[in-house]
Amino acid sequence: MKTTLKNIASIQTGVFAKPALTGDLVYLQARHFDENGQLLGSPHPDLHFNDFSEKHILRINDVLFASKGTKNFAIAYEDYFPPSVASTSFFVIRLQNDSILPQYLAWYLNNPDSQQFLKCFARGTSIASISKAVLEEMEIGIPGLKTQQLILKIAQLRDTEKKIKQKIETHREKLIQQLIINAIK
Repeated sequence: MKTTLKNIASIQTGVFAKPALTGDLVYLQARHFDENGQLLGSPHPDLHFNDFSEKHILRINDVLFASKGTKNFAIAYEDYFPPSVASTSFFVIRLQNDSILPQYLAWYLNNPDSQQFLKCFARGTSIASISKAVLEEMEIGIPGLKTQQLILKIAQLRDTEKKIKQKIETHREKLIQQLIINAIK
């Protein structure tokens, strides 16, 4: 099944806030993530619950989409994240039914074909951004839940394989360098 994102989710922009020294909520910004959308460390709470309406506080299974800049990644907000509010760097995508897994939607938005499609519609002179209208009209392929789970498992295994290959290459490089140094001595 294919449908547009607006038919399966509501999309709202993140909020502008001025962080404090301490607080109850984390103000999630693009800088809290690496280039692959992985959370870096454990950001500290710097906003207060009382300053935000309930609709702005992120819920488990919301999908965050970084709409500004060169890397437009998506992530599913999960239970290991601290209580947070998204900054204006993000769109918050809130799924309206259980026909699509949030992790699958994040994977779908991150896949190269989707990224290429979105980049075609990015606008802006100094900082490119993707509009809410473009995101809403994006067509999403939605297989059954079992297929979504299998896709996510395959993607996870592929990521693990990449990390293992990178470690092997790093260790191999160290070994070769050490052998060369030993040969010189």
